[in-house]
Amino acid sequence: MMFVKDNLRISAVNRQTGQVKVKVRTLEDKKMTARGTTVPVGSGLRIAPGFIASAVDQETGIETALEAHYRRDEGRYVVTAIVNRAISEEFDSEALRRMSSSGILQAAIPKCISIDIFEDGNWTTVANISAVEGRLIPEWLAKAVVKRGQTEARMDVIEILYGASALAGLPPVKAVQRELDVPHRTASDWIMKARKAGRLEGMNYAVGRQAESQ
Repeated sequence: MMFVKDNLRISAVNRQTGQVKVKVRTLEDKKMTARGTTVPVGSGLRIAPGFIASAVDQETGIETALEAHYRRDEGRYVVTAIVNRAISEEFDSEALRRMSSSGILQAAIPKCISIDIFEDGNWTTVANISAVEGRLIPEWLAKAVVKRGQTEARMDVIEILYGASALAGLPPVKAVQRELDVPHRTASDWIMKARKAGRLEGMNYAVGRQAESQ
């Protein structure tokens, strides 16, 4: 992927769901880094075959942990185990019954996708390419790829945005709209072109699918 060779600033960022920091580890219980992403998808991405993510909500006194595995036939991660447990004597019992894992899954996945930015064998996770919380790609990059004449760079970005969304069971069109500030029709058209170009192999979003929350 050549689109970020100039002016890219790599900086680590803690992906958060509200005020809850999400920790991500490999299935072998090691800290998730680009080394843990070994499964090729799309045209230039690698993802982890699975992961364990956990988050502690200090306000409710509850820790939630989940395990998810990549399923190529579905083109996404599937949650296979969820554990909610109280870590405080004054935990919120109502919250314990209704805790959702979808936010943790969404926050974890950017740490489980990597790209070889400079095409030199040094992979980095998607979570490390933006220093702005709540974004998947830097704002300056988003503004650059929507310009005319940036087709290849745009396809690179669509691949990242589609993957981060589809792998979590979320609508990729909405992610492209939000990150690139474009209309629904434009986002849908760019995704279709990326699919035809073979950019989205191994990643899929079924319209009407709900993000995992159980």
